Amino acid sequence: MALHVRGVLLPDDQTRDLWLVGDRVSLTPVADATTVVDGGFILPGLVDAHCHIGIRPGGAPIGSVDEARALATVDRDAGVLAIRDAGSPYPYPELDHDPDVPRLARAGRHVAPPRRYLRDIGVEVGADGVDAAVREQAALGNGWVKLVGDWISREAGDLAPAWDAATMTGAVAAAHAAGARVAVHTFAEEPVAALVRAGVDSVEHGTGLSDADIAEMAARGTALVPTMINIMTFGNIAARAEAKFPGYAKHMLALRDRHAGVVADAYAAGVPIFVGSDAGGGIAHGRAADEMLMLHTAAGLRPLDVLAAASWGARAWLGFPGLVEGGFADLVAYPTDPRADLEVVRAPSRIILRGRVIR
Repeated sequence: MALHVRGVLLPDDQTRDLWLVGDRVSLTPVADATTVVDGGFILPGLVDAHCHIGIRPGGAPIGSVDEARALATVDRDAGVLAIRDAGSPYPYPELDHDPDVPRLARAGRHVAPPRRYLRDIGVEVGADGVDAAVREQAALGNGWVKLVGDWISREAGDLAPAWDAATMTGAVAAAHAAGARVAVHTFAEEPVAALVRAGVDSVEHGTGLSDADIAEMAARGTALVPTMINIMTFGNIAARAEAKFPGYAKHMLALRDRHAGVVADAYAAGVPIFVGSDAGGGIAHGRAADEMLMLHTAAGLRPLDVLAAASWGARAWLGFPGLVEGGFADLVAYPTDPRADLEVVRAPSRIILRGRVIR
């Protein structure tokens, strides 16, 4: 059964009619199509570009495909119809074409340094094993590899690079040779500088970015997924670490406090910015709208640019066609203009995934 939708299509800003035939968009009228949207504002389905449906709330790996499906459903029901899982300790390739699950761009497991990452989450390897681990995880994902660029070093009492710069540069090259793009977790200043210049495809968090790093990202087209709602949890991390690692605690607070300015500077420089909640572990699923609003209120992104970062721009970046002839039949509709009041993104009036009405 074909569906018909009509409303103001963004970013075109024109009232349009679309027909959804199976999993594809048609601009040609279809007789007897059922109208499911008539009025309001229509966007290509939202994206959470940094999400972990392979990690349970609280931080443990999931134990089944059904758990991954359930977590993805929480995001779907908030209007997120495409997810980039930025590292999963549990494989679930069978969900790539599941009709109930958002479109998936997946990394394999995080590639991390030994004994310096979240327990049971990453593949932990020394410098001599990084390239092989990257190639293995590239094969287990469907287009992405996740590198851990830095984490706390108990010996240093602070954040420190995961490996030396040459090893990280080699890892990026190995991932690209395997046909995967590279997302890098990084908080600290030194590793992000090396990784940007090594050619990573996206910087996750990016609290330590300098003006020179931002200029390099803008020149290269390197994306930033700032996960602003997650960075606001640094106060809790610092409080737990203060007694044993006071230098680390102080550093984390300083990184938190500068982050909004970093994102604003990246935006001003023309760095591509995409919405990512970092759901999984310490952040609940279904919070992409909170990240969208924080990009606007804290970092100063214009509402239209926030919408691009969460919808058509992010979908194009991940390779998911939008609401064009032959594009994917994923959309969210809102009763009022989200450009005028972003709060409306919290409550879509219609969600359609793969040509099926979710609500």
